[in-house]
Amino acid sequence: MRPQPRIVLEPVGSGFSLKEHIYEVLKGAISSMNIYDPDADLRLDERRMSAELGISRTPVREALARLEQEGFVEIQPRRGVFIKRKSLDEILEMIVAWAALESMAARLACETATDAGVATLRAALPGYSGDELSARLDEYSEQNIAFHQRILELSGCRLLKDIADGLFLHMRSIRDRAMAEGDRIRRSVEDHTQIIEAIEARDGGLAADLVREHTMRLHAHVARTWRDLERLDRARSA
Repeated sequence: MRPQPRIVLEPVGSGFSLKEHIYEVLKGAISSMNIYDPDADLRLDERRMSAELGISRTPVREALARLEQEGFVEIQPRRGVFIKRKSLDEILEMIVAWAALESMAARLACETATDAGVATLRAALPGYSGDELSARLDEYSEQNIAFHQRILELSGCRLLKDIADGLFLHMRSIRDRAMAEGDRIRRSVEDHTQIIEAIEARDGGLAADLVREHTMRLHAHVARTWRDLERLDRARSA
């Protein structure tokens, strides 16, 4: 049986500003979890988290309150704390917004990135193919995320990347789930290769088009196949 995704925490060491550190630890743990897996355990147990971190429940509760203000978790009276997934409509809107941001980033990268910077995109391509891609899905999923983050960095536009970072937690999980579905992993590698070639050629128009089309194929896939989210959200709120 496939293990159920759940939040994983490491004990807190010494020498930290505890309040800020716990917030960063919890946010990082949520970011690294595939929250859109249908079997994901979205409930956050304060008692268990404080035990795993080796601290009292007060700083955990304070961090959760901050994460709720930022829209990452939802505190439901008498039910508990839950990682907050977006609705299917919200997910589709986020993908559209990401497509616009990253396509502009690709255009800017063609204009401003150094040759050495552009060369780093090749590091996010896997050194394996075929059946090995599926066998090493987790490893490639991390490379996939690094690839898209790197394009945003190469744009040289800090504000553009900051806006994209606001979508990152959800986009990471969306891509993690989608990567395992159908033939998307093979198509992803092909798309990334074409995008890199366009950026290396400094063809801003083509790079922007390829990035946008790549992300909008994700949009079409999610719109077509993720109707289970509506059922899961209805069941959780019942």
